[in-house]
Amino acid sequence: QVQLVESGGGLVQAGGSLRLSCAASGRTFSSYAMGWFRQAPGKEREFVAAISWSGENTYYPDSVKGRFTISRDNAKDTVYLQMNSLKPEDTAVYYCAADSDHRFRLAVLAREYNYWGQGTQVTVSS
Repeated sequence: QVQLVESGGGLVQAGGSLRLSCAASGRTFSSYAMGWFRQAPGKEREFVAAISWSGENTYYPDSVKGRFTISRDNAKDTVYLQMNSLKPEDTAVYYCAADSDHRFRLAVLAREYNYWGQGTQVTVSS
């Protein structure tokens, strides 16, 4: 079992930055890969970033590449999402997720993750 709790969301102006955190508990954090997703009203859940167990490997979709950075601190059982140059279209509920059966896989589909946090709202005003 893995429990995930996100924090750090809020309201920010376009061009601003936010850093989301996701604290994990349960299974040994360094034993699995992690990801971030987001979901805007009326839209499907969208992949944002993934990171391997060590943090050495990451993957992003084109929509956030160069603006968002995923990282992890295995000593603190926490994964982060640094979001820069935010745009109004980044507005969504952001979720962290654990791919607890894999250490290296950088999964992009929501169904490939088996544990989810409750989400944190990010609103970017124009």
